[in-house]
Amino acid sequence: MNKKIVIYSLGNILKVEALLMIPSVIVALIYNEGKNNLYSFISVIALLLVLGFSVELVKPQKMSMKAVDGFIIVALSWVLLSFFGGLPFVLSGEIPSVVDAFFETASGFTTTGSSILTNVEALSHSMLFWRSFTHLIGGMGILVFTLAVLPSTGLESVHVMQAEIPGPVFGKLVSKMRSTAKILYGIYLVMTAVLVVLLMLGGMNLFDSLIHAFGTAGTGGFGIKAESVAYYDSNYIHLLIATAMILFGINFNLYYLILVGEMGKALKSEELRLYLGIIVGAVVLIFINIGLKDGFSLILLRDIYFQVSSIITTTGFSTVDFNAWPLFSKVILMLLMFCGACAGSTAGGLKVSRVGILFKLAKSELRRITQPGRVVTTKFEGAGLKDEVSVSVLLYFAAYIFIFFAIFLVVSIDTEDFSTAFTAVAATFNNIGPGLNGVGPMESFAGFNDFTKIVLSFSMIAGRLEIYPILVLFGSVFKK
Repeated sequence: MNKKIVIYSLGNILKVEALLMIPSVIVALIYNEGKNNLYSFISVIALLLVLGFSVELVKPQKMSMKAVDGFIIVALSWVLLSFFGGLPFVLSGEIPSVVDAFFETASGFTTTGSSILTNVEALSHSMLFWRSFTHLIGGMGILVFTLAVLPSTGLESVHVMQAEIPGPVFGKLVSKMRSTAKILYGIYLVMTAVLVVLLMLGGMNLFDSLIHAFGTAGTGGFGIKAESVAYYDSNYIHLLIATAMILFGINFNLYYLILVGEMGKALKSEELRLYLGIIVGAVVLIFINIGLKDGFSLILLRDIYFQVSSIITTTGFSTVDFNAWPLFSKVILMLLMFCGACAGSTAGGLKVSRVGILFKLAKSELRRITQPGRVVTTKFEGAGLKDEVSVSVLLYFAAYIFIFFAIFLVVSIDTEDFSTAFTAVAATFNNIGPGLNGVGPMESFAGFNDFTKIVLSFSMIAGRLEIYPILVLFGSVFKK
């Protein structure tokens, strides 16, 4: 491991986090929230800048990095960002516990949306803004943002992008990594800005529109009301956010194809068709299940469409307490938690592409067993899957299952309720937010002890980074 390039890169990331706290300072000034909040942010900004500029002394002569360096930089960055990002909450006294603040900020940056807050409306405007702004930062990736805006950061490596952008296969849009990062963030921010305007047209004020746009764009789900999006009794807002969540769950490479005039190629995406098909299928099944029991209505259809959109994109917003839905409907939602949306999007979960590949590999293996002499080729997106991609998907799935149940085993020590423990892990590891029972949409994670909260915080980071960077980091630590 190249320690100098790791330390130097982490310093640049901390400087970026300091700059990203400035909008929260402006919000504190606008709402005249007093010296306490201002000092909380300014103190942390100063600390981050001192630490960031200090590492200039260890700038490496060669800026090239190996895969292990990229993975360790990404993993450590997200841990440090979550720790320092939580300090304003602690210093202001609005979340006095360091562990709780770390959990809340990790949930924000990883766009999970799980919360330890029992009364979110008690937070000040600046803290609510910072809490949700972390969604916008983490949605496309803080290191991707750094690569897009800062020159000579030491992050000009495909290994960093591979470790931070979710999906089984990473592909550059253009030849240079910096240009790819700029394109991705440009599309992301323009879509977010459009959503802010559309929410304001629906009657939301600017502050509420920004908060909900951040949560939707990052597919994070932090809200500012105890009732989440249900507080806004508007068909327009509910349908707009539901549709926007689906759009942000689509692979951003497809938006690039549309921009360069290749819409036909984008619409032929097998992953996109599978993603939309799963959404339609889930909505229909849940609508029939609940409708046969409680009666069919357009309001019911709207709420189901919203919750399916929220869960499959791992956003976590809610308009109803789906914890009260029939078991069949809750099982479908739980399956959507694991599925997730598309690779290359801001969503969590296994990703639709991996789920599709796993089913195709199983189908191909069944054909090989039943027809031993037949040559079977597994295709996805119109092309034969390379052996390394198939192996990568299978190994990722194996690692996913193993780590999921390891975390589940630890969390089960802290609660006797199977559903609460299982869905708490599902909600954090898949970056969803709410689970069922004790961690349902109307509950919080406040009931867990500090150790469990730390474990679930790392569960969120591991899920957001798709396991391997965290495994490499822990592997390096234990190797020492």
